[in-house]
Amino acid sequence: MPDQVWDEVERADVVVHAGDWVDVSLLDELEARSARLVGVYGNNDGPDLRARLPEVARETLGGVRFGVVHETGASTGREQRCEAAYPDLDVLVFGHSHVPWDTTTPRGLRLLNPGSPTDRRRQPHCTYLTLTADGGRMRDVELHRLPVRSPGPRPPR
Repeated sequence: MPDQVWDEVERADVVVHAGDWVDVSLLDELEARSARLVGVYGNNDGPDLRARLPEVARETLGGVRFGVVHETGASTGREQRCEAAYPDLDVLVFGHSHVPWDTTTPRGLRLLNPGSPTDRRRQPHCTYLTLTADGGRMRDVELHRLPVRSPGPRPPR
């Protein structure tokens, strides 16, 4: 992971990871370096990770009811599906697509996808989110763009 992300991890009260760890060593390192970790497994996570992580996590943080899940399905109809599936939440953090997302459903459920700090896929930047939750409210939601990493030296021909 980029140094900027590790710096944020070490400053944060809580780190949330929405799945696709791929390697148990990342889970181990995040557990060691964060004050508190809330995570779920993703579709690319094998049996070792699935044995340690839930499919859905629910935590109340700063009086805000958060849920974390990897997959929410297609973007079309996402708000309606998530409202029906998670009526007990204020915020649902999800992953899978690597596409940053921030919407609020008609009921007021906030849907957040931080993108990915390591795999931008079709996005222009790798990203992550920070926010503050206290007093039952969420504020300072900020999407951070990471500098584009160079691909490294080319092998000799």
